[in-house]
Amino acid sequence: MKNKAAQQKKPLPRILKNKWYLYITEFFAGMSVMAVELGASRLLAPYFSSSQIVWTIIIGTIMIAMALGNIYGGRSADKNPDPDRLYGRILIAAVWIASVPFAGKFVIAGISGLLVLTVNTGFLVWAAFLTCMVVFVYPLFLLGTVTPSLVKYTVDSLDDSGSTVGTLGAFNTIGSIIGTFVPTFISIPAVGTAVTFLIFSGILLVIGLIYFISSKRGAVKGTVSAALFIVCCFASPSMGFAFWEKGLTYEGESVYNYLQVSEDPNHTYLSTNVLFGVQSVYVKSGELTGMYYDYAMAAPLMTASPNTADILVLGMGTGTYAKQCMTYFKGVTAEGVEIDEKITDLAHMYFELPEEVKVTTYDGRAFLSACDKKYDVIMVDAYQDITIPFQMSSVEFFRLVKEHLNEGGVMVVNMNMRSESSDGINGYLSDTISEVFGNIYTAEVPNTTNLELFASDSDNMLSALSRNTEALENAPLMELMNRVQKELVPYTSKGRLLTDDKAPVELLGMQVIDDLIQDELIYYKKAFAEKGISGLIEK
Repeated sequence: MKNKAAQQKKPLPRILKNKWYLYITEFFAGMSVMAVELGASRLLAPYFSSSQIVWTIIIGTIMIAMALGNIYGGRSADKNPDPDRLYGRILIAAVWIASVPFAGKFVIAGISGLLVLTVNTGFLVWAAFLTCMVVFVYPLFLLGTVTPSLVKYTVDSLDDSGSTVGTLGAFNTIGSIIGTFVPTFISIPAVGTAVTFLIFSGILLVIGLIYFISSKRGAVKGTVSAALFIVCCFASPSMGFAFWEKGLTYEGESVYNYLQVSEDPNHTYLSTNVLFGVQSVYVKSGELTGMYYDYAMAAPLMTASPNTADILVLGMGTGTYAKQCMTYFKGVTAEGVEIDEKITDLAHMYFELPEEVKVTTYDGRAFLSACDKKYDVIMVDAYQDITIPFQMSSVEFFRLVKEHLNEGGVMVVNMNMRSESSDGINGYLSDTISEVFGNIYTAEVPNTTNLELFASDSDNMLSALSRNTEALENAPLMELMNRVQKELVPYTSKGRLLTDDKAPVELLGMQVIDDLIQDELIYYKKAFAEKGISGLIEK
């Protein structure tokens, strides 16, 4: 009891007698929590997407960590109010956060490899949840102890407890607000996710070091923390998200995406996710891609005059579809809408997108709402990571598309994540489109997970396709279009609608992705059964 009383009577270091330093600690702790939360989403997005489901996992685990930290911090402050313990925890959190961009990627790879062998359903959900628990819970638990500990040092009496606690809360909230905007609009686009983690961990490190230096104690803690932080500064930015990939042409980040450009002698590829394939491709010879873009070229042929068609692409990407249409239909005009300006820059740098192709940096639906022009073909190929943005999946959106089509115009929708079940996201999308257009046909793209949907109010769309195909001069394209005609299937709606009020595209998409992943995992499980860990690593 005497030791405890002595601890409680131990005078605070001079720096803590000035409440402003305590308020500054609270400010930067709040700022760092939000910055880590946003950084977590960017760290996980290339591997597990940034869908609403993944965001829910991130927010949920971080709130758990903060709640536990609040409880522990309050009890610790009552039991042993030595501020050395608080600022020691801040130093540990700083070093941990600095190591996340480097060590976190190995954790993701390790957890993914473990789940490949053990999980039969919900791979992405489990992988994202376990990664958050391992990587982010502990440092945010430590930061969660800050507020109750600071209350212990700032409240002098019950007379001013309300105003003091209110001031602490205000500093925490203001810091959180700044920590929300700075990573999204400044640091991540400018210097990337890894350096963003280092910036905010460095701030926490400085807060802790100032305390220990001014108190003339904790020299070992400060020296070790600073040394580890310096090591992380060199290690973290040097590792890309796809750290196992060698010879990438480009790897970087934008406000919206992780971006990766790779090349082989015949192709250039754009990927916005590490684990989910290719988003755009450029065939250097100018030939057909062998991907869904080729099937989608049936859309201009379904109009009255494909060689004079005016085409709009919502979700332009690097412009593969627009360029193919301009190559094979000499008189067409094409323009696109792409929300990520960085992708458009890459399209000009690596994918030879012609300068005359107009690309508007905007959301596709917002563009249509502000645009009066009508088109002969509108292609909808907008994806947010691995699923369709909900605002571009609703009946209200497809009505807007229809309003921007000329008479006899055609909408073509690229539907990724093809499923054997009609209850997947593509079934809901097709039903929704059937509510708007009179004629719906679909075609599965061989050797892919893509389904192309063609919609029009024209009863002549198939006869126009047949007539215009016969007039084609390019033999490979004619052969392909003849095959597409045979594979087109009229769609019969089941009456399910996606609306602006209710469009659970993330959940529907995740269910299909889970099925696709399970099919892929069979390949890896077989490799593990045959060769063990070495076989898994090799694959």
